[in-house]
Amino acid sequence: MTLISLLLLVVLLPYPGHSASVRDGIVNGTEAKPHSRPYMVSVQIDEKHQCGGFLVSESFVMTAAHCWKKKVTFTAVVGAHDISNKNEGSIRFPVEKYAVHPQYQDDETYDYDILLLKLKGTVIKSERVKWISIPAQKEDIPANSVCSVAGWGRTGTKKSGSHCLLETNTKIMDKARCTSLWDTPITPRMVCAQHPGGPCWGDSGGPLVCDSVAVGIVSFGDANTCDKPIQPEVYTKISEILPWIKSIINS
Repeated sequence: MTLISLLLLVVLLPYPGHSASVRDGIVNGTEAKPHSRPYMVSVQIDEKHQCGGFLVSESFVMTAAHCWKKKVTFTAVVGAHDISNKNEGSIRFPVEKYAVHPQYQDDETYDYDILLLKLKGTVIKSERVKWISIPAQKEDIPANSVCSVAGWGRTGTKKSGSHCLLETNTKIMDKARCTSLWDTPITPRMVCAQHPGGPCWGDSGGPLVCDSVAVGIVSFGDANTCDKPIQPEVYTKISEILPWIKSIINS
């Protein structure tokens, strides 16, 4: 089965409008309590949602490398819940620098699928805007751990995106099992999870959160079967890339 990144390409397909009848998931999830995930970022092009992201410091947003193409200009929207509500009090930050991991593979393997966005300006911490912790050292996530994902992407394979932030739980899958279900390499820089639902188009770049720590970045899955996924979602494993992350943030 062809590997498809979970990116909604706004330049090719406009961000779909919110359907009033949709109250469920990312896929099979629920609407998050407003601002309960203050680290979440809507990464946008021309005021249209492109990908998810998350604050990891007062100046940096972490997202997926496959979300960005050279010469494309991003805006990071922080403090948002309903991204259609311009009176909500969210803050828009231009991006000063785009740092893609030098070993990122965009040849449908998506190894090292990580992008750091340096904001023009610094975020002021508040109840609505905070950054999330990432692992302090290399570590494995035990299989069957219950974690969570959130985003503004589609609520189903053929459904529209959501203007309000949606969330769902997902369960970490054993790497051997994940490898057996994919026809592409699952590298040490990847971690797998599966739930009857989860990320879909437009959710790329969002965090996989376990015990209040961002341990992964939404990278790829079979976006043609978001509603009934056979294969697990695959996330970039943050703890495997810590030296590079620290070198960028501390530079």
